[in-house]
Amino acid sequence: METLRVCQRQAVVLPVSLSKKKATPFVATDAKLESSNLWGRIPGRSCKKRYLGRIRAKCGQSETGSDPFQWKSASNDNPMADVVEIRRQQSLVGYGDGDYDDVLREECGVVGIYGDDEASRLCYLAIHALQHRGQEGAGIVTARSGVLKAETGIGLVSDVFNEAKLSQLKGDLAIGHVRYATAGASEARNVQPFVAGYRFGSVAVAHNGNLVNYKALRSALEENGSIFNTSSDTEVVLHLIAISTARPFISRLVDACERLEGAYSLVFLTEDKLVAVRDPHGFRPLVMGRRSNGAVVFASETCALDLIEAEYEREVNPGEVVVVDKDGMSSLCLLPQKQRKSCVFEHIYFALPTSVVFGRSVYESRYEFGQILAEDAPADCDVVIAVPDSGVVAALGYAAKARLPFQQGLIRSHYVGRTFIEPSQKIRDFGVKLKLSPVHAVLEGKRVVVVDDSIVRGTTSSKIVRLIRDAGATEVHVRIASPPIIGSCYYGVDTPSKEQLISHNMTVEQTREFIGADSLAFLPLARLRGMLGEEAPSYCDACFSGIYAVPPRDVLAAEMAGDGLSDQTMKLPKALNAVTECVDPSTSSRGIINSHPRAPATLP
Repeated sequence: METLRVCQRQAVVLPVSLSKKKATPFVATDAKLESSNLWGRIPGRSCKKRYLGRIRAKCGQSETGSDPFQWKSASNDNPMADVVEIRRQQSLVGYGDGDYDDVLREECGVVGIYGDDEASRLCYLAIHALQHRGQEGAGIVTARSGVLKAETGIGLVSDVFNEAKLSQLKGDLAIGHVRYATAGASEARNVQPFVAGYRFGSVAVAHNGNLVNYKALRSALEENGSIFNTSSDTEVVLHLIAISTARPFISRLVDACERLEGAYSLVFLTEDKLVAVRDPHGFRPLVMGRRSNGAVVFASETCALDLIEAEYEREVNPGEVVVVDKDGMSSLCLLPQKQRKSCVFEHIYFALPTSVVFGRSVYESRYEFGQILAEDAPADCDVVIAVPDSGVVAALGYAAKARLPFQQGLIRSHYVGRTFIEPSQKIRDFGVKLKLSPVHAVLEGKRVVVVDDSIVRGTTSSKIVRLIRDAGATEVHVRIASPPIIGSCYYGVDTPSKEQLISHNMTVEQTREFIGADSLAFLPLARLRGMLGEEAPSYCDACFSGIYAVPPRDVLAAEMAGDGLSDQTMKLPKALNAVTECVDPSTSSRGIINSHPRAPATLP
């Protein structure tokens, strides 16, 4: 990434962006300002000067480039020590606050219902049960008398829908969606389900996942005249269906899906059909159930089935197309069979503990993660607490195995939105304090083990440790119920770039120093795979291992362009594969190795 030239020595600068989202500072030396194409829509030198002044101000620098924080090398022998020191100072002065951004985001959730007169209301309840998978927008589409009716909006399910809106959504077929943006901005036009008309009728789609070849597909479609209304990768699927030369809808759908790469669990609605599709690797979950009246239900998690009293039947298999219409249900395994790669992070963080995902209880998985941590990383302490809510079950497992008391040392507020008004007198760690309140009676004078599900950038973890210490804890030992995250996810999880992941840049000891804990331990990747047993090769752990089952072609193409490789090279899939693919000897699956130096060359 190019950076602004703010001085002739090492400086902390911000990525050039006019986005209002908080940016994470990084370390860089001189960059070519005038020759770089950084300014986008900012015209003229005067605008450049004003914007440069804003960047200097955010960096704590004057017009002459003086630096009040004096970012000096912490160690000439260990360059990572500089990163530790810089990030520590950033945390103290408020840089990289981004508590909202210092977590992994829960992708999306989809629901489909066929054969119930109250399909829209059942769909409303089901997507409410999946609210933890996305809080930015929600939508429902119903079919009645050959007409598709849609209601979508920004916000939580309960904010988007009311009695009046649901009463307008009539019919016995419905699909629903809750969204967190993994591809496409957080705008009303990007809220799903999408509805489109083509020469043979209308179709609606809801998508959970992420297409790694979205940009290439969109570019090719636009060159052939397609006009896009959104910035979501899901719209590509509708365009591919529309341009297919096949006649039956299912054939057009399969034709479109054969061109998709990456993760997709899709539900489609036509005037008379409900269709569920899962990508050949099975990255994202999709289950099927049935209500007592015979209505068929598809959902991202079993918790949605539980709420609307649908009995779980089975998963939609990887590569399977399930069609439900007036003639009943038909299952077509028309997509190529590939090595199954279900997302292991569903069990670590995303899914609700009450759900059964990929045939495993999420609660039991997290409980066992905690037990493994207690075996591998015991601590001489007085009490075990959790970072709520996702760390609770693992903390219970840790406490049981270690024979230590579990207490609620941190209480989470469920009434904090994404925006709030901070007093002019700045409060240290304000964002974390709004969300988490320490229980002094539990923490004061105690040696504490705190269990969390993961560490992403590390800024939130450092504030939680400080919060616990300020409440009177004498020692704070952090245990993380997942391996270190060293790579980004390209399959439907909103993760930062690998350069922003603390475990990509730091060792465990350096991370411990940065967050200020007395000790730090992660769930070992080998133990995670051991717990999964024979099923381990069927799980994707690319964010931990750096081994990707499907090459992230859009990202690789961008990196190639940054390295000056020709467009012709980027358009040659075989050449791309030759550069990026390798063989994982323990699973016989093809994948791309992350460039991280600690990424294993082979699986244990």
